[in-house]
Parts: sequence; structure tokens; C-alpha cells
Amino acid sequence: MRNVEFKAELRDLTLALPICLELGAKMVGTLEQTDTYYRVADARLKKRETVGEPTEWIFYQRPDESKPKLSQFMIYSEAEAHERFGISPLPVWLVVKKSRELLLYGNVRIHLDRVEELGDFIEMEAMVTKACGEAACRDAIARLRAALAPVLGEPISCGYSDLLARAAEQPAA
Repeated sequence: MRNVEFKAELRDLTLALPICLELGAKMVGTLEQTDTYYRVADARLKKRETVGEPTEWIFYQRPDESKPKLSQFMIYSEAEAHERFGISPLPVWLVVKKSRELLLYGNVRIHLDRVEELGDFIEMEAMVTKACGEAACRDAIARLRAALAPVLGEPISCGYSDLLARAAEQPAA
């Protein structure tokens, strides 16, 4: 599967939600998620535990770019992950905990995230399909970015795991 992703700092989480709703995005709900990241070669692997939902394993590859980028991913159930990656424990890299407001805007998933130890962020993920190609996905994200410009901070080139790892490497003030 493929999607076009964009991530940025969020200056005002409480203002972002009504802007999304005014655009016509539909609120799906609030998710409490714990993502455990594992070290694997040439890709990323995380186990996502969402309160009230089955555990998912997400294996993905994407460039670290601050502009919208194409991501390739596979989602596995717990049983599929054990079959694919084995039953022996994998080496844990780090854990990211977040509260996520999930909205849908056409084929775009909008995530308004409050990430423990990092702050507030927005992620947009547009699924690439036969009906909605990569160019259309990029256009949808561009429209959302323009509408959300008042609350967007700096674009983020990497994942929350990378940001947490960098923060852990910084000397204490």
C-alpha cells in the first residue's frame, strides 16, 4: 500500500479541530496509542497498540523529507506479524505515546496528535488508489495545508520516534 504523508508542528491544537470540521472533515474519534519501534534493516517497524482496538504491526519505508512524501507500508495483525517477523522478541528501539484526534477528509486521514515529551503535531495521510492517484493525493494535502496555515508550525521531515531519539541525545539544560 502507498500513501502521501505530510507532518508538521501544530501551533494551536484547539483551533486546528474546528478548522478541519469547517472544511468538511468528519471526526472519527480520539485514540490513545502506544507505538513500540523496533530496529530493522532498510525500513521501519512499529507495533501500534490502540486502546479498544486490535494490535497492528506497521512496516514502512519513506524518505525523511519535510515536504509531502510517498510512503510504502504494510499493516499486519499480531498473528501475521509473528509469521512475518518471528516469535522471538525483536530489539526495541523506543516507545512513543500519543493522544490522536482522527478525522477523515475524503481519502485523507488527518491526525491531530499530542505526543508525550514532544508536543502537538498534525499528520496528513492520503491513500494512493486507482481512483485517487499520487498527484491527486498531493493536491488534497496542499489544499489542507493552505486551509490550516494559521495553525501549522514547521514541517517535520522524520517520525516521532526520530524526534524522541534526538531529544534523548540532547544534553540536559
